[in-house]
Amino acid sequence: MPYKKVFLNKKKEESLKRFHPWVFSGAIHHTSEPLEEGEIVEIYDSNNNYIAVGHCQIGSIAVRVLSFNQKTIDTSFWENRINAAYQLRKSIGLANNPNNTYRLIHGEGDSLPGLIVDIYGNTAVMQAHSPGMHVQRIEIANALKEVMGNSIENIYYKSEGTLPYKADLGAENEYLVGGESLVDYAYENDFKFHVDWVKGQKTGFFIDQRDNRSLLEKYSNGRSVLNMFCYTGGFSCYAMRGGAKLVHSVDSSAKAIALTDKNIEANFPNNDNRHQSFTEDAFKFLNKIEKGESIYDLIILDPPAFAKHRSALKNALQGYKKLNAAAFERINKGGIVFTFSCSQVVSKESFRLAVFSAAAQSGRKVKILHQLSQPADHPINIYHPEGEYLKGLILEVE
Repeated sequence: MPYKKVFLNKKKEESLKRFHPWVFSGAIHHTSEPLEEGEIVEIYDSNNNYIAVGHCQIGSIAVRVLSFNQKTIDTSFWENRINAAYQLRKSIGLANNPNNTYRLIHGEGDSLPGLIVDIYGNTAVMQAHSPGMHVQRIEIANALKEVMGNSIENIYYKSEGTLPYKADLGAENEYLVGGESLVDYAYENDFKFHVDWVKGQKTGFFIDQRDNRSLLEKYSNGRSVLNMFCYTGGFSCYAMRGGAKLVHSVDSSAKAIALTDKNIEANFPNNDNRHQSFTEDAFKFLNKIEKGESIYDLIILDPPAFAKHRSALKNALQGYKKLNAAAFERINKGGIVFTFSCSQVVSKESFRLAVFSAAAQSGRKVKILHQLSQPADHPINIYHPEGEYLKGLILEVE
């Protein structure tokens, strides 16, 4: 059956000719027929020239492009795209090895906009961020199983909180495949992490910080480490293995702290009391430390997204400034700060300016040692710069 057609206003195809994978609602002139949420449509310019095929949806982003070639979105399409992503992960040494935690599908970065798939051992956690991916979730799950074979026994669909609320799709979190032979832990760089993909944040674990955690390990020897917004304690585990003399993990969530403690115990059953966790708001915890009397010489600041929408950008930048200033004012001379933003709407330049302002406010001398981003299993489509969401700096504070 031929797909319905979306026709653009004059000269509104320019970004698509540069392979940007989004069509905004203001670019659309008319459609051949009324559209249903999440269905596949073909995109044409004002002169009736074919441009692309993709999923339509209500909202500012009206179509997410699946292909700039004229093709049918069928079983072979999904299998080919998933297989391409799988081969990339194998080529960089993430798939098919004992360390079995990685991102298999990263939305636009893998030419599957609106779809996330994370692998935890024999379980794939699938997340739809667009109605189109939700509508085709069964086809995608079948293709995923076909490509991954026996390495995947469970596919958990977790999209209740990620789909646009206007779509009113009635999505439920559920197992699309399996659900019986569950192993709730996975391995990363020879660490064993318990992962709660059912009740945890995102898909259960922040895979995107893997490389940055490894870098932290190299800086941890002999240092007193404070891991703010610790969630599952990933950075804390790496600091412990790196030889930190003490590690304090802080999170406002009691569930997160319980998971952190569980992961510390799994990896360091005899930790010599080097690790201690605190269920407390990050700002309150920092403010209780007297300026100039800190015990910490390495602080990790990895907060949740301060801004999920552009309307919250100003407040987010103030939040980053306040948080970093508090850390700069309370870290020992010669200390190291790992600071991050995972807000997509916060650019690298804006984040760096917020950190610069925090440094100036603190009156400390600050050097940039590393500029950090997301790892290779979170690829960035060069035509879609919005996909570069994770920004980080490693700083020395004199």
